[in-house]
Amino acid sequence: MATQSYESHNKKVIQRAQPGDLLEFHRSWYNHWAVYIGNEEIVHLKSKEGMQLITIKGEVVIESVWDQVKDSRVDINNKLDTKHRPRSAQEIVQDAVSKIGNTKYNMFWQNCEHFATYCRYGVNSSQQVKDAVMLGLHIATELWRLKENIIQEHRRLKNC
Repeated sequence: MATQSYESHNKKVIQRAQPGDLLEFHRSWYNHWAVYIGNEEIVHLKSKEGMQLITIKGEVVIESVWDQVKDSRVDINNKLDTKHRPRSAQEIVQDAVSKIGNTKYNMFWQNCEHFATYCRYGVNSSQQVKDAVMLGLHIATELWRLKENIIQEHRRLKNC
């Protein structure tokens, strides 16, 4: 169950949640996503073997929201409603449930956030992946600049 500090918050969120809403579970270094289907149940793409760098074995399952909350904070996050038109609640729930048992998973192209956003909007999207790619590009750019500065300094010292 959630820690005392999140328990009250999480109960209020789940009471407000409507079928078809996307739930975001805030973890330490990533967020997990699920489709709320009502009656305190979710459908989500769940890891079967724990997180690995590129791929893991996963499966779309239905379970109690409380089994997934653990010690995390949960929020309703339909943030893409302003960018994409959400499908009807019935379509979202039917699509999510129809995928139960699917085992396709890839951290970069088919993760839990891709699954949830596809069910709600018909569009694969993962802001976490986009953010990670942008961070990687920023780090690579800074390393390139550092390398260039070291080369220039080496040449300068060599010419002294």
